[in-house]
Amino acid sequence: MNNTLQNIDTEYQNLFHLTDSKPHKILGLLTDESGSQVIRIWRPGAEQLQLEIEGKTIKAKQVCSEGLFEVVCEKPIGSLDYKIYQPDGSLTFDPYSFEPTLGDVDLYLYAKGEHYDLYRVMGARVIEVDGVKGVRFTVWAPSASRVSIVGDFNSWDGRLNPLSLLGQSGVWEIFVPGLQQGARYKFEIRSATGNLILKSDPFALAGERRPKNSSVVSDYAQFQWTDQKWMEDREDHKDHKIPMATYEVHLGSWRQNNGQFYNYRELAHLLSDYVLEMGFTHIELLPVTEHPLDESWGYQVTGYFAPTSRHGTIEDFQYFVNIMHEKGIGVILDWVPAHFPTDVFSLGNFDGSALYEHEDPQKGYHPHWNTLIFEFGHPKVSNFLIASALFWLKEMHIDGLRVDAVASMLYLDYGRNYGEWNPNPYGGKEYIEAIDFFKHLNSVVHERVPGALMIAEESSSFPGITTPVQEGGLGFDMKWNMGWMNDSLVYFSTEMDQRPNEHHHLTFSLVYMFTENFVAALSHDEVVHEKKTLLGKMPGDIEQKFANLRLLYSYMVCQPGKYLIFMGGEFGQFNEWNCNRELDWMVLELDIHRQYHQMVKQLNHFYQKYPALWEKDFTEDGFEWVVYSDRINSVLAYLRKGDQSTLLCVHNFQPKYHSNYYLKLPGVHTVKEVFNTDSKEYGGTGKNSLNEIIVKNEKGHPEGVIISISPLATQIFEVELT
Repeated sequence: MNNTLQNIDTEYQNLFHLTDSKPHKILGLLTDESGSQVIRIWRPGAEQLQLEIEGKTIKAKQVCSEGLFEVVCEKPIGSLDYKIYQPDGSLTFDPYSFEPTLGDVDLYLYAKGEHYDLYRVMGARVIEVDGVKGVRFTVWAPSASRVSIVGDFNSWDGRLNPLSLLGQSGVWEIFVPGLQQGARYKFEIRSATGNLILKSDPFALAGERRPKNSSVVSDYAQFQWTDQKWMEDREDHKDHKIPMATYEVHLGSWRQNNGQFYNYRELAHLLSDYVLEMGFTHIELLPVTEHPLDESWGYQVTGYFAPTSRHGTIEDFQYFVNIMHEKGIGVILDWVPAHFPTDVFSLGNFDGSALYEHEDPQKGYHPHWNTLIFEFGHPKVSNFLIASALFWLKEMHIDGLRVDAVASMLYLDYGRNYGEWNPNPYGGKEYIEAIDFFKHLNSVVHERVPGALMIAEESSSFPGITTPVQEGGLGFDMKWNMGWMNDSLVYFSTEMDQRPNEHHHLTFSLVYMFTENFVAALSHDEVVHEKKTLLGKMPGDIEQKFANLRLLYSYMVCQPGKYLIFMGGEFGQFNEWNCNRELDWMVLELDIHRQYHQMVKQLNHFYQKYPALWEKDFTEDGFEWVVYSDRINSVLAYLRKGDQSTLLCVHNFQPKYHSNYYLKLPGVHTVKEVFNTDSKEYGGTGKNSLNEIIVKNEKGHPEGVIISISPLATQIFEVELT
């Protein structure tokens, strides 16, 4: 062999030095200067190489010892007329005989940040090119000097399959023929400074089960959905006149199979049966997007397009959602666009530069969580996040996204001390790019997925969270009512004889209740980190604790807005939630837990039956105070109004029974108690209101009603008003 590295063209020297960005121009089926066809193959470390050309085995010539081989074709052939023998004896098509397939329109839309089907073309996707099935790999790495795909299929050797850079887009691509679902892979990226970095695929549809972190080739388009009616019907719910009693679930600890995770398919039946029995209308899943650390509960995401492999495959997850829909249960997913972890295999410093995160640490690093913050103003970064949202809503049939940590995105000073942040161009603390991102996100979601819900977990008083974008707001459908939650838990944690002094905690939320579309939430965050469980927060002896818990839950159900409770709260979990073990289901063997559980079940079904509790959740005409200032007795009363019916809700926050309590209610015609949390069936005293007396004025016109009020209880009455 006469040729050496020094005799080879510069482009091939770049290939040898692992700095080539255009391997498709110098490998595969080429035409040389004389017009002859030549096949050039890069196989570093190999001493010999054989090809099959039109059925004949041909030995390739070694051009140089570094691993370049070639065959001069005796006659014209096509790119599919030859295959390469692999070390294991198998025959495969040459990846470099297939030109890159990502089109100019795709790259143009991506550059603008408006490729809303981005998940279809980026990452590892099973496709067919010229009749040959395989996997196309694409990745955005604009600062890289070279990108290779590595995996079991090439012995994790980054020299073998470099990708080609597509113009000035920063996007790299290769098609690997014959590769199938289940193949493990990563991107090997050579930074501008020459460092080699191994990264998981940002657009991966599956990942290895932790602690491993390779991406896994998968396909979301194979599952056969049978929930078409559900998907059609949800488009009609844009006015939000639907009951929403949401059960918040962490799949890994709801139930376990002898200490191990259940598969999505197993969970689909176990959970849907339970949710239906308990009368919940929706489930909200703590993040099931892939994440490395169990103790993050899923909130430090490394796979924005991948259901976690802890519970199975992407098709297993689709089965889970499909079963929920078949049973009439909506599925909401916690989604985390605010930040991502610093794990070296993930998005951080992806191509050797700050790519997905903001390069300024004051905008790109979160000191509270030791995580990185997306650069929301970069078109391709915002496109990545919007495509993730659309992927879950469209391809996974998720019914809504609860967007985590919105406040942390809206404010430049969130979690930072004086001097650790810089004002925006207008001198304020609002993060302008993040605000624009939310408007873009919600506009696109509502245009492309009618009926899908966007719910903000937002803890500040930022205005217009649920105001439509066209009216100047952020465009969310709903917002968690963190103020109501905090006030309510402060109040219920107060000793009962001190509650008159805390009465304002009950009434203040109604001052702002209709400024946003609120969801009352007793979430996972309230039963961890030594905050105690809901039951543990309640004062009094065990009977009073459960009476207070029944009162808290029913108070939430009766309030304007939708509602949510975290798993375990429905049966009075004793211990704080631990993500590593299942809930304390054994407590249901105790009467007092079982009775409370029964009340939650019956009240949820009651809620669905009575539209007055949900038809006008977000408008003032659905609510009217009857009693709001009786701080001495700690009593509240109000009307909930639907289109055709009205309910009277009465709450007594003291362990005192009132045999004759007068409520001013002009025009009342009939009053009938239809629910009482103090029923003996639920573990209460059984002091129901049996003989409501309508009080009339001297002209014979009804002006009020006398009822008996049960201790530490909620009573709901059907009323007719004239």
